[in-house]
Amino acid sequence: MELKLPALRLPWMSRADRRTWRAARTVTDLGELMARWLEGDIKSRPGYQAHWGPDPETGPLVPTLAALCRAGYITTGSQPGLTGLGANGGWWEQHAWADLVVTDRALLDRLVATVTDGGMLVRVHDHHRGVPAASAEPPVVATTCDGEPRMEVGARTRAIDMPRLWPGLHRDLHEEITHGWYVSVVAPTAGSGGDRLLWDLLDEVSSGREPDEPDWWTYEPEPGECRLCGAPIHHPGPHCGPACQAADQDDPSPEPRTAVS
Repeated sequence: MELKLPALRLPWMSRADRRTWRAARTVTDLGELMARWLEGDIKSRPGYQAHWGPDPETGPLVPTLAALCRAGYITTGSQPGLTGLGANGGWWEQHAWADLVVTDRALLDRLVATVTDGGMLVRVHDHHRGVPAASAEPPVVATTCDGEPRMEVGARTRAIDMPRLWPGLHRDLHEEITHGWYVSVVAPTAGSGGDRLLWDLLDEVSSGREPDEPDWWTYEPEPGECRLCGAPIHHPGPHCGPACQAADQDDPSPEPRTAVS
């Protein structure tokens, strides 16, 4: 019987992948490459273990994350919302969250407005040169086990760590992406409820569409009264039906008449 050994994962990025990432010049280029890495088309990405793709739990989130990357929001980390017993026998609660890098102010404003209006917890850190590292809101506890915090998101990245996040990019793109806004969006509740809400909101952000407006034509109009008999009507026009309309044409009166019982 032939034994099939597992594929060897080298601890460094392939030359082809290094050339691919080095060739990116714009945030749009970078977003496309990140989307392709999420979808499995590229084996390695900067700042992540070589020859590894997203974690298995990220699989259902890939369409949303890839769409965000292609829309100018570069995702760098995420987690689905889950609750349940872990391998250690403890009760785990995960809040859905996503980390993103944004370099366009209009895109940032759209993201923050949409997720804030949707009730999400948001942390924004401005890494532009010359901007002081102002005190921000504390990070958000996103994972607990038996009620004890296990992971936080939304802390400010230290300036000394910024260059390590995107090694191998072209110098100009590296400068742009490491000096943008770093945003964390966290569902306020653990489990599937917050999970669905967060990803629906992020789908709205990446689509570029405005929030849905109500379709006023689907609502019943306020009831009026037939000008001839006084019966309530829920449609345009002064008459409840053809009979009153015909009778009113024979004797048009400016005042509605009272029906005779």
